[in-house]
Amino acid sequence: MERYADLSGQSGVAAYEIGDDYIRVQFKDGSVYLYTYESAGREHIETMKALACKGEGLNGYINRCVRKRYARKER
Repeated sequence: MERYADLSGQSGVAAYEIGDDYIRVQFKDGSVYLYTYESAGREHIETMKALACKGEGLNGYINRCVRKRYARKER
């Protein structure tokens, strides 16, 4: 996983992993969630990938748009 830049310094996201059709997000509490095209939709996943790479806005986007739309909780 790649460390999330957290430019605001207030994100709950710690790290992420990007795949062709998914993003795996690790939160600062240690929980890991897998979001896929199938579970959240292609547009949401691509937006999440862009925000992850930017290092800003990912936690807020998850809370507003895809909160419960993960494929599975891994940890």
